[in-house]
Amino acid sequence: MMAAMATTRRAFLGTAAAGILRGQAKRPNLLFLLGDDHRWDALGCMGNRTIQTPNIDGLSRSGVTFENNFVTTAICVTSRASFFSGLYARKHGILAFNQQFNDEQFDRTYPALLGKAGYRTGFIGKYGLDGGTLPENRYDYWRGFRGQGRYFPKGEPGPHLTQIMSEQAVEFIDTAKADDPFCLSVSFKAPHVEDDDPRQFLYDPRDEGLYRDLTIPLPKTADPKYISMLPLSVQRSEARKRWAVRFGTPGLYQESVKSYYRLVTGVDRAVGDMLKALEARGLRENTVIVYTGDNGFYLNEHGLAGKWFMHEESIRTPLIVNDPRTTRMRGMRTRQMALNIDIAPTLLDMAGVGGGERMQGRSLIPALRGSREAWRSEFFYEHNFPHAWIPQTEGVRDARWKYTKYINNRPPEEELYDLQVDSLEERNLAGAASGAEELARLRGRHAAWLKAMNEWDGTRPWVDPA
Repeated sequence: MMAAMATTRRAFLGTAAAGILRGQAKRPNLLFLLGDDHRWDALGCMGNRTIQTPNIDGLSRSGVTFENNFVTTAICVTSRASFFSGLYARKHGILAFNQQFNDEQFDRTYPALLGKAGYRTGFIGKYGLDGGTLPENRYDYWRGFRGQGRYFPKGEPGPHLTQIMSEQAVEFIDTAKADDPFCLSVSFKAPHVEDDDPRQFLYDPRDEGLYRDLTIPLPKTADPKYISMLPLSVQRSEARKRWAVRFGTPGLYQESVKSYYRLVTGVDRAVGDMLKALEARGLRENTVIVYTGDNGFYLNEHGLAGKWFMHEESIRTPLIVNDPRTTRMRGMRTRQMALNIDIAPTLLDMAGVGGGERMQGRSLIPALRGSREAWRSEFFYEHNFPHAWIPQTEGVRDARWKYTKYINNRPPEEELYDLQVDSLEERNLAGAASGAEELARLRGRHAAWLKAMNEWDGTRPWVDPA
C-alpha cells in the first residue's frame, strides 16, 4: 500500500503538479491542529487575560484570526466528519460514534485528495469516527486511536497524552523532505474531560501550579435563574447532569475551569514543540498552520456542562490560519463567518488540489487575502445525535439573530435571541411580541435550509439557500 501511494505521488508530481508548480514556487506543507472542546475564548489572543497560550497567540499575531468561527454540529464525531469532508451532517451522515466513512466517502476527504495529489499525509490522535476499521492504511503516517483515549495511557505519572502526541508530531516533521509536501493532522484529546475519572480534567503534572492562586469569576448566566429559562428537556439533560460533576459547588467550578485552562496550556506547549521542529528542519517558511476546535464547551454558562446545544459557548470555536509565505495580512482579524466545513476546501485550495467544489464549505483564501467579495450571511445548525438525554436541535444563526428549535420536543420548543443587544442569550424572544416578525422569518429560513439540503445530491456545486 505504501509503495502504491509513493508511486501515485511521483506520478502526480511528474504530471498534474507541474502545472500547479508553474504558478507558484512550491506547494505548502499543511499542519492542521484540532483542539477537542476548545471554546472560542480560551486563548490569550481571543481576549482571555488568564489563560497562558503564548505559542498559539504568536500564530495569531503573525496570521489571520477569525473572530466568528462556528461548528455546524457541536459534538466530536459529527464535527470531525465535517472537518474531513467539508459537508454538513445531513450530507455526510455521520451522527454516532459507531459510524465510519465508507471507501467512496473517504476518497472525497481532504487527506485522501491530498494524498492522491502527492502529499505525504499523517494523522495523530483522536480520530473520532469509531465504527468499523480505522483508515490507518490510507495515511503515510498513522498514530491515531479509537475512542476518547487516556490522558495517561501508560499509567500515572507516565507521560501525558498531549506530550506523547507532540513527540509523534515532531517525529513526523523530522522525517519530512523539502521536496515532498506534507499534510499532518494532529487531533488532540485536550482539553476534553476524561469522563470516567472523578477529576475529569487530567492535566500534565508540569502544569500543576498554573492558575493556582487565581479566582476565576463566575459567568453571569451561571445564576440558577438561567437554567430555569431553558426547556425542561435541557434542564434534565446530560449537560445538566455533567454540570453537577464539574461545576456543582464553588470549589468544583474553580478547579474545573483552572484544569481546563491547564489542558489548553499543554496543547499550546505542544504547538511550540512543533514550531521548533519546523524551524530546525528549515520548513517553517513553507508550512501553513491552521488551529481550531471541534466544538465549544460550557464552563457553567446557563448552568450547563458539555456542548450539544446552540448557545455561543457550545458552537463557537477559535480559528487561526498562519501562512508565513505572505506578510500582507499578518496580524489581521476578520469578522467574516467561518465554519468547520470550510477547513477541507481551504486546505485543498492552498495545495492547488481539486475536490472542494463537491463540498458545502467554502475556501477561506479570499478572506485570508482581505477580499470583500460576497460571503455567507448565515449558517444552518443541526445536532441529531441519538441520545435519550440530549435533546436534538436545529437552527439558523446569522450576524444578528439566532433561532433554535428542539425538534423532538412535543410540541417543539424554540429559542430566539437578538445577539446585537443580548450577546449572553439571556432573553428568549420566541414567545414575545417583539420577536414575532423575526421568529417567522427564521422559521422560514430553517425550512429553506432543510429543503436545499434534501435537494442537493453532490453532483453540482452547493449554494446556500436564497
